[in-house]
Amino acid sequence: MTSFLIRGRPRRATAHIRVRVAHALLGVVTGTVWLVLPLMTVGVPDPVPTARAGTTTRSAPPRPEGTSTADLVLPLLAGVAAVALAGYGRLRRARRARTRTTPGTVPARPSASSPEDAERQARAALRLTDDCVRTSREELTFVRERFGTERTERFERALRAAETESAAAFAIWRRYEQGAPRDAGARRQALAGVIGRCAEAGRRLDAEAEALDRLRGFGERGPDPAGLEVAERRFRELTARVVAARETLAELRARYPASASESVAGYAEQAGDRLLFATARLNGARQAVDAGDTDRAVCRLRAGEGAVAQAGVLVGGVERLAARLAEAAMLVPDALAAAETEAMAARQGGAGRAPAERVLAAAREEWTAGTGDPLDLLRRITRAVEPVPGAGAGPGALERAALLVARCSVEGAEEYVAVHRAAVGTAARARLAEAVRELGAGHAGRADAVAGEARELAGLDVRTHGTPYADAEGDTAGLAGAVLGGILLAEDADAGPPASYGGPRTRSRHRA
Repeated sequence: MTSFLIRGRPRRATAHIRVRVAHALLGVVTGTVWLVLPLMTVGVPDPVPTARAGTTTRSAPPRPEGTSTADLVLPLLAGVAAVALAGYGRLRRARRARTRTTPGTVPARPSASSPEDAERQARAALRLTDDCVRTSREELTFVRERFGTERTERFERALRAAETESAAAFAIWRRYEQGAPRDAGARRQALAGVIGRCAEAGRRLDAEAEALDRLRGFGERGPDPAGLEVAERRFRELTARVVAARETLAELRARYPASASESVAGYAEQAGDRLLFATARLNGARQAVDAGDTDRAVCRLRAGEGAVAQAGVLVGGVERLAARLAEAAMLVPDALAAAETEAMAARQGGAGRAPAERVLAAAREEWTAGTGDPLDLLRRITRAVEPVPGAGAGPGALERAALLVARCSVEGAEEYVAVHRAAVGTAARARLAEAVRELGAGHAGRADAVAGEARELAGLDVRTHGTPYADAEGDTAGLAGAVLGGILLAEDADAGPPASYGGPRTRSRHRA
């Protein structure tokens, strides 16, 4: 039986039905005219040709009764017209099929002729859908703060549905990557399921985009002034938090080895860069509102909100890591003692645990000397001695340690992908989605390992991608980070419109 995860949800197109109905009606009309015209010519005398000067008129031979040139030409013309219309309809259908797979859209099913093409199409759909979900989640935080949860429930519901479809699509894709299913037909069905799930996620978000714009006042009257104040208030709060984040990073470097804060190195500077971009965009939105330029005001506000949201992610990453390191430092003694007890009991029971004991001895030495990274120590301790659920206080400490490490890894990978999404490919996103699933299932060790893979792949993508835009002074300051973070969609010469709540069809709808 086919798993519910790989059933795609393609939606039937109905445009071709209207074309066929039009062709049928035209054929009926043409046939009627063909039958009626000969009757209209009965009893009409042949025209008498005018003789030229100097010539003698010869009498023409009589034509057969009931036959005329019109009778012969009209059927031919009708046939040519029918063939032409049929060809035009076929061309239209082929053109629509091609446009379903253009960049920025998610087709309902694979239109590729080879497995390689279908895989490329599935990868593109996963990446685009993930971007749409992330952007929609960011914008919705501003809308919720402005209007409350009751008025934004429909948009939250659409987002949750899109997140569910996206997660299912990534689960299918990850199993596909791992070689399951093996049958060629089932693998084609799996790709169709990936693309169908992505299409449904995008449809859910697209369906609510217009209503969200109406709620926000993105119509003739322009952005809601209170909504602009929400973005400006969050901007001011983050400006102070960026300063504190720099100080926090300095403290972490002084207290722990450099490896402890390596995952958030540069986050404070990147947050400042996003806020620099937000400054120009939010100021531009205010000026556009005062000038009555609705489109420009909406475009500038959305870009400013995106930059503020990502600055919050970056600053939050530094704050989150500092809290996790402090929690890990408190947990290391208990976890280390529990692991040593576990290893000793195993040795007394006849099971050799020499490698584990060496790892634990090195960890205790680093901890005693104060040179160890608390999170890394917990990772090594829990991997050396697998916790046994329900076996007393010791294993409980190890389980808590493994869960803390896994959460920190998943959170760190999530933050990195969120603020570098324009460069991060499908492989890293698929690993991250898998890590989230493993963490939700309580598989802490597996979640930590897969999240580490996701972070490594994402970092490689960013280094390969580079920085295509050079920062400049003035309104374009911070542009490189805005493009790299997917705040602006690099589709036009000016780096494109801002990404907004919605699916593939509506996410780039705001243009100045």
